[in-house]
Amino acid sequence: MANTMNSGAPINNKNIMKSLVQIPVMVAALGYLVDMYDLFLFSIVRVPSLKAIGFNGDDLLSNGVLLLNVQMAGLLLGGIFWGILGDKRGRLSVLFGSIIIYSLANIANGFVHTIDQYVVLRFIAGIGLAGELGAGITLVAETLPKEIRGYGTTLVATMGVLGAILAYFITDLTDWRVSYFIGGGLGLLLLILRMKVFESSMFKSIKERKIQKGNMLMLFNNRERFSRYFKCILVGLPIWFVVGILITFSPEFGKALGIKEPVEAGKAVMLAFSGQVLGDICSGFMSQYLKSRKKAIAVFLMLSMIFILVYLLYPSQELFIFYAICTCLGFANGYWTLFITISAELFGTNLRSTVATTAPNFVRGAIIPLTAAFLWLKPQLGTIYSALSVGMVALIISLLALWFLDETFSKDLNYVEEDK
Repeated sequence: MANTMNSGAPINNKNIMKSLVQIPVMVAALGYLVDMYDLFLFSIVRVPSLKAIGFNGDDLLSNGVLLLNVQMAGLLLGGIFWGILGDKRGRLSVLFGSIIIYSLANIANGFVHTIDQYVVLRFIAGIGLAGELGAGITLVAETLPKEIRGYGTTLVATMGVLGAILAYFITDLTDWRVSYFIGGGLGLLLLILRMKVFESSMFKSIKERKIQKGNMLMLFNNRERFSRYFKCILVGLPIWFVVGILITFSPEFGKALGIKEPVEAGKAVMLAFSGQVLGDICSGFMSQYLKSRKKAIAVFLMLSMIFILVYLLYPSQELFIFYAICTCLGFANGYWTLFITISAELFGTNLRSTVATTAPNFVRGAIIPLTAAFLWLKPQLGTIYSALSVGMVALIISLLALWFLDETFSKDLNYVEEDK
């Protein structure tokens, strides 16, 4: 018997495309594009913006780590706030609130003149940016039929990565301050489009029921549920090791590797996320073809291990080869969309937004201990081998967590988590 859509129509390319261009799916996709533009804009303008407010030399790295960690701390706290709000008040409350905060904060980033101002505004921007992806993925997963929701979440993630690429080209054409203004302006424009989005029918079906919704304590008061949640987070660790350390600080790695020409962080970010666009598409289609999220993620984790080793140990000193490896690292990071999708699919409707929003932001927040470990090991092992040690540990942990996770490809999402 042929699989069918929720409406009862047979699944074919025409019906798949019709489902994917629904307003909730497109708004989630465009929202993540703006989110990723603003999130990774800092990685691109780190050096010129810090130089503009008076820093040079080693201060570019130390203050860059400070600002990155403050931004990630904002993402961590914001993820908790927006995730709970999404399950208590609905997915749309997050989509509206988060975009207003991060759009205004990023416009304000264009006016900074001191490191203290920069710290405060990156923290506020991080809080706003935390809500976009989890709410968008949750809404898409609950809107589309289970047979094709992998295509929908792949579309969202792919559009998001294109936002990071857009940030590179915008900064290449304009001043770093103008780049911040553009990012904030794009967010405010998208706010208008969101007026037409409707709430998830799954959420509406439980809205008036007297059950626990958005209670984050439920993730910790049940051993099995906490195990599910913690393993979800661990699966994503290598992604932010690559982005937050290897790519963000690519100029420093270029010097340590003896690259003959200066490495541009902006170009490394653009190339890595160009690779991730292709990786997101390939991993999404691979999971649909294999009918397995876990198998597709496992393939990309192994690719990530290979390319991290190549990035840190390959002896070439040619800039072109270094950038090519950055692109390959980005491709291996293309399981990000599957990581968010599996997080959403593993939990009931009354906790889905909380998990789908907090899990990726805990992974982003994990850059704080990852960079701390990297900097702690650096005096003893040097730049290359301290990064290699941290990266390999993150990968091993991620593979073990994935092994013990349940498969979610065909899981029906119309259920709730019991308060016990």
